[in-house]
Amino acid sequence: MGFIQAFKGAVGGMLADQWKDFLTVPQGLPQTAALFPAVPQGTNAGRGSNTRGSENIISNGSKILVPQGYGLITVVDGRATGLITEAGGYEFNDQSPDARSVFAGDELLASTVGTSWERFKFGGRPSSQQLAFYVSLKEIPDNRFGTQSEIYWDDAYLNTQVGAVCRGSYTLRIIDPLLFVHNFVPATFISANAPVFDFGDVDNAAGGQLFREVVGSLAQAFSRYTNDPDKGNRISRIQGDSVGFAQSLSAAVEEGYRWSSDRGLAIVKTAIVSIEYDKNTRELLKDVQKADALSGARSQSFMNQAAARGVQSAGETGGGAGLAMFGAGMGAAGGMVGPAQPWAPPGQQAPQQAAPPQQAPTQQAPQQEAAPAPTDPVAKLGQYKQMLDQGLITEADYEAAKKAALGL
Repeated sequence: MGFIQAFKGAVGGMLADQWKDFLTVPQGLPQTAALFPAVPQGTNAGRGSNTRGSENIISNGSKILVPQGYGLITVVDGRATGLITEAGGYEFNDQSPDARSVFAGDELLASTVGTSWERFKFGGRPSSQQLAFYVSLKEIPDNRFGTQSEIYWDDAYLNTQVGAVCRGSYTLRIIDPLLFVHNFVPATFISANAPVFDFGDVDNAAGGQLFREVVGSLAQAFSRYTNDPDKGNRISRIQGDSVGFAQSLSAAVEEGYRWSSDRGLAIVKTAIVSIEYDKNTRELLKDVQKADALSGARSQSFMNQAAARGVQSAGETGGGAGLAMFGAGMGAAGGMVGPAQPWAPPGQQAPQQAAPPQQAPTQQAPQQEAAPAPTDPVAKLGQYKQMLDQGLITEADYEAAKKAALGL
């Protein structure tokens, strides 16, 4: 008992056009519709054996079209009697030995579908009349979320707790139609003359429950994302990483509410519309931006520019405090500026320093000689600048002397 496959593939071929009477997807469905009854289209006109067709009823001889992106579930007394997820045309026949109950093919479904079928299938011989429902296997869009007040999470990059108000939307997919229908959809939606199960319906209590569970998982999802080393621990990437944050949100929802394992649902993508940080976080982010601007190679470039400005100022003023501060800083950083060495213009030999005069020996106890004071590079540069101003040396001589004094 079950279905016989008449043709496989997208609905709309010549054979499908010849079926003047069949059950199919109703017209005018909202994009957020997830489950809805199959409806008859056309009249029998002698082309099939189903002469008792009526709304929400499937009987022998009924022809069924399953469009791409949809699955079909037949139900008796709340239990599944058949499942089709392969697009194509089928005929229902509970007498033929060639009839099958499941056509799942290679459709993208969870690995739990086979187990779910064994769990939920109808145990006895079904009656001749069964209910048929289509279930959407597409991404269901525009499932919105938002927080009314700040949510807080620990951020590894900022090394503190972060608070924000956020809003956005996500897409979800039904990955196990049997789990979805039997464990999550209320009985009202799988009975005769059932309404459309629409996630976007504000009066749909089941959809509202999902909304609250997503909001309750946001703090954990943000924490997962920002503390994942593969994401760089940067909250700024979330709004441009719809798939990455969806994985964090889906993992948080699964851990808290078991969407995929109990309900056959999974979050696919997210879109963060806005993130509004609290006052403390905004002030902290400003400091982090300043620190980022002065980190790495950019910091070295900034120091080099500051040093150049100090040297230029010293040259213009004949010494200057700027170069003095630069020299002190460089000495603290590692003693890069050493004592000035004797210097002479190019082509001339540098004068030798005179040896200290000999002193007659005395009977006093020998004392340890004090270390000579290092030459002040700023004073030395001031002398070179005066020599340049007086025309005693050239500009090239002055630049060479400056480099020697600074140890460059």
